[in-house]
Amino acid sequence: MLNEGVKMQKECGLPKSRGLVLLVDEDRGDLHYYSVILGSLGYEVRTCASYEEGARAVDANTYGLIIVSQGTPRFEGRGVLERASEVDRGLPVLVVARYLDMPSYLEAIQLGAVDYLAGPLTVQELGRVVETHLRALPALPAPVPGIRGARRSARSSV
Repeated sequence: MLNEGVKMQKECGLPKSRGLVLLVDEDRGDLHYYSVILGSLGYEVRTCASYEEGARAVDANTYGLIIVSQGTPRFEGRGVLERASEVDRGLPVLVVARYLDMPSYLEAIQLGAVDYLAGPLTVQELGRVVETHLRALPALPAPVPGIRGARRSARSSV
């Protein structure tokens, strides 16, 4: 089913990416699951399999949304959320919690999380929540005939 979404996207001539999402999860199964879903829905996904790597990745690119997991009541993804808030208070961060915990929920919201959801999320749930929270990035300019790389250079200056 997920591959059908990618195939349909290519056949219909839809844009290659609907936005860049940073996905941080130490559970490799969940990381793969959410990455495949997001990719099939047309999003470009950068994955990090550790919270430390995720916190560093926040600085490496301009994301439309960050999704960070909470695997235990200790809220291990706190560093990613803190770094995202330092870099850009307007950057939406979604926390997907395997274990719902009221103190972690309150902490995540106080640190700037836009939502805190119980995982695992279905394809429909993930698609809906990403659509709701994905920050619109500047659109790429139309390609200029005869000038190679015009889109790339215009995008990188944003």
